[in-house]
Amino acid sequence: MPAPTGPTNPLLSKQIEELRRRGHMESSPFMLKLADELSRPERIRRDVDISRIERFVEKGETVVVPGKLLGDGIITKPVTIAAFSASATAKQKVEKAGGKVISIDELLKMNPKGSGVKIIG
Repeated sequence: MPAPTGPTNPLLSKQIEELRRRGHMESSPFMLKLADELSRPERIRRDVDISRIERFVEKGETVVVPGKLLGDGIITKPVTIAAFSASATAKQKVEKAGGKVISIDELLKMNPKGSGVKIIG
């Protein structure tokens, strides 16, 4: 069995390192959990459709997708979604509903502690 290499995407590796560093410095279980989720192999990393967000998220909430946000389904609630990556269709549908799609870095600048943020997937 080959040795695990971890994420080969340099941007993802940098993001994981930053989340772990800040998570330990600030004693933030949210950041450490998010780093663990992003560290998973790509074949089991979470892909989330906006229909799932429509079902499980209330109006005005903020959620994190530790993977890719996909545009399958309909969304009517204005929510803020932080994702490592998102399809163009998903971004368009979320913005049309009055929400916004941001990067995980932007979320950590807006809410460093991660309070009130759900990890969905």
